[in-house]
Amino acid sequence: MTPYVGSGPYCFSNSLCMTLGESAPPPSFLEVLTGSPFGFQLIADEVPLFDPLGWDPEAGLDAAIDLLGYVCERSDGNDTDDALARLKAALEQGPALAGPLDMGLLLHQPGSGSAAGADHYVTVLAVNEDTVVFHDPHGHPYAALPTAAFLQAWRAEKVAYIDRPFVLRSAFERRREVSADEALRASLPGALAWLDIRADREVPPGSLANDQGLERLAEQITTGELPADVRQMLETFSVRAGARRLSDAAVALAGCGYQEAARLLRAQAVLLGSLQYPLVIEDDATLVSGLRQLAPTYGELRQVLARTVAADGPAGVGR
Repeated sequence: MTPYVGSGPYCFSNSLCMTLGESAPPPSFLEVLTGSPFGFQLIADEVPLFDPLGWDPEAGLDAAIDLLGYVCERSDGNDTDDALARLKAALEQGPALAGPLDMGLLLHQPGSGSAAGADHYVTVLAVNEDTVVFHDPHGHPYAALPTAAFLQAWRAEKVAYIDRPFVLRSAFERRREVSADEALRASLPGALAWLDIRADREVPPGSLANDQGLERLAEQITTGELPADVRQMLETFSVRAGARRLSDAAVALAGCGYQEAARLLRAQAVLLGSLQYPLVIEDDATLVSGLRQLAPTYGELRQVLARTVAADGPAGVGR
């Protein structure tokens, strides 16, 4: 199985990797631990994302940090002075993970300048006088912004999945030594739970998951209901992020001996990745056909992971 190596929208996994330092697994592996590959959600009948219903990067980061045996301090708050003080105090112990930020307000990026609600994460390195210095995983090492501009982006007022601004993770400490194999193995019950559609999961009205969500997305494309900005998001983010997540999950599970699940994840990645071209050239018949082929595979993946979790004992029996 050939892994994908290259650029991709893995901001929170890349930032976590940079913050943890030399002990961190690669971002491609961290992304799998967040649970993001294991589902599709159509949020409020409007926003198609190739991650599980009710999942967001905050939940994913918490899961990955715990699975790797780390603890950290997570803080947030409404006051800019307090946020800056927290950031400065955190940096005395090492790099800190800030986010979500509003990507549209990160003024070092070409084309920025207005809040868009697109979430982003960075690793903050220093606060020097009136400047914040950070590694931006969107291709900008040692980026620097005026403090006021950084705080405006960090407020993330239009990012839907947080209730309070200025979210910061710092003071990372490893409490348990956990191998990559052990972390992945421990993550599989969580992956299975994300694939299950539970009534108690808090999601916006009209949200659909997995096969139902993909069927509804296909219907929107067929009937012309899909807004132009949503189509653009599919072109520039959703499809490529989803295909990479599935590819990385396939490689990670194959590397730990879970071959049946890995084969299915790879088939999903191949199918989803192949839809980028028809999406861009507006070959909607091919696009809709591919989405409808992909739809039942999430139920198949749930069945495979259920068997895997049931068979996988303390000694790895069944792998």
